[in-house]
Amino acid sequence: MLLVLFKKFLGKRQSSHPEISDSQTPEQVVIRIQEGDLRLRNQFITDYQPYVAKVASRFCKRYVDPARDDEFSIALGAFNEAINQFSPQAGRSFLGFAEQVMRRRLIDYVRKEQRFSQQIPYSQFDVEDEEDNVVNPVEIHQAIEQYEKQKGMEERRSEITELNRCLAEFGIQFSDLVDGSPKHSDSRQALFVIGKQLSGDYNLMRIMLTKRMLPIKELLDFVKVSRKTLERNRKFIIAVALIYNGPFPYLRDYLYIKEDEEFTERREVNE
Repeated sequence: MLLVLFKKFLGKRQSSHPEISDSQTPEQVVIRIQEGDLRLRNQFITDYQPYVAKVASRFCKRYVDPARDDEFSIALGAFNEAINQFSPQAGRSFLGFAEQVMRRRLIDYVRKEQRFSQQIPYSQFDVEDEEDNVVNPVEIHQAIEQYEKQKGMEERRSEITELNRCLAEFGIQFSDLVDGSPKHSDSRQALFVIGKQLSGDYNLMRIMLTKRMLPIKELLDFVKVSRKTLERNRKFIIAVALIYNGPFPYLRDYLYIKEDEEFTERREVNE
């Protein structure tokens, strides 16, 4: 739950493409994409990822994890394929057509996996080590990958829990950050920069950590925003500064990724 809140705090968009109107049908959006709007395609696919996961889960008769399961990647690729192949003249809905394409690709994937598992069983990869013990490098590799993935998830959860504890010392909850996160990417990027500047200044961080408050007066000497802006976004800036300054390597990666995404997005708009 905290990870979901953290992503929302970063301002992850659900359906924020300025050119996608609530009044537009999926069919109308797909037609525009087929005319060459790449950014619209990317946003449309992002918006419908939950639908793709739902179709894949229904096909597999189990929950399909978008972060882990190959079935989701197969279905997502099929959804993109459906965008290219859809024809409004066929007289059917895009989502119905997309589901049919996803199911076909998932059936092909399952059949391929079954054939491979029958032709090359894992036992074919068994080898003997120096002590004559039978080991399977394929299974060992998969076990290591699974361990590293699980370890990473646990460490991310641990970091968010620790960040939540640090925020509580400032009287801040994650829900405050979600509600107060700037909606506009330029505003959010500016606050990321301020928080990063704050984290890199020893004296400012000492004041913040000692007094448990944002050093607004001192910050005004370093940033080009108004006192009102700092006061209104106090909680957001504190959270960013804590992430950059504290033992939060995974969360810092989220911030770096977010900064890169929003820089690219602004550049594409300007071009």
